[in-house]
Amino acid sequence: MLTIGTHMSIAKGLAKTAENVVRMEANTMQIFSRNPRGSNYKVYTEEELEKFQKIRKENQFGALLAHAPYTMNLASEKEKVYEFACTAIREDVARMDRLGIEYLVFHPGSHTGTGVEKGIQNIVRGLNQAVTGQEKITVLLETMTGKGTEIGARFEHLKEIRDGVLHPERIGICLDTCHVFAAGYDIVNDLDGVLAEFDRVLGLKLLKAVHLNDSMMPFGSHKDRHAAVGEGEIGLLPLLNILRHPALRNLPFYLETPFDDQGHKEEIRMIRERLQE
Repeated sequence: MLTIGTHMSIAKGLAKTAENVVRMEANTMQIFSRNPRGSNYKVYTEEELEKFQKIRKENQFGALLAHAPYTMNLASEKEKVYEFACTAIREDVARMDRLGIEYLVFHPGSHTGTGVEKGIQNIVRGLNQAVTGQEKITVLLETMTGKGTEIGARFEHLKEIRDGVLHPERIGICLDTCHVFAAGYDIVNDLDGVLAEFDRVLGLKLLKAVHLNDSMMPFGSHKDRHAAVGEGEIGLLPLLNILRHPALRNLPFYLETPFDDQGHKEEIRMIRERLQE
């Protein structure tokens, strides 16, 4: 069964968000672990959490994904920036684990001029102070476009991070279709080749989730601009091929496309219908 959902607002609480997922005819969701451009986060009552878990269980949701804030840069050399990133990832690993969220994904970060190797060292240190190895949650490194000094546009970057941490068993990968396309991995004309390269470098067993996004920008552009499924440079058929691929079809898929809840409901319905053709 296809596990698919979208990035959801939690402004009205987790239980309300879960109800919206059901109305959307989705069976998973992605949420922000805290304010995506700040440091604040919600504290939920036991009643709210019980209702959330009840809705989730009754409707057989697949694995849920929390996204760390965009302001978090674990690759940074700037003391205040790095301190915030370390605090945010440490708190969010613990908080999302307590909520029973299966995955927490984050953008590895940008080295801002100190070099990829130094940036990776900082990311590894940041993860080591956040991940104890006792959690149930898995922290996912997201594939990136490679804009500016961004780390994570090459599979080798992600391997080096995972190889360096104290608890690699708690670290996996989230593949973003827009990002890998913009980074120069040709998922349109050579999906099998890209997956073979992923398997060679990282191992497909580490791939835990997929951000299903089309790209407004052309192949190899290193620019991160999401488009609705089938309305960008990747196109509908290549994205359907990803959903159908034997190595990927049992993974959870999360849309980060530019729609409201109703638009996402229609997008999910279209995807399900096209997969049945």
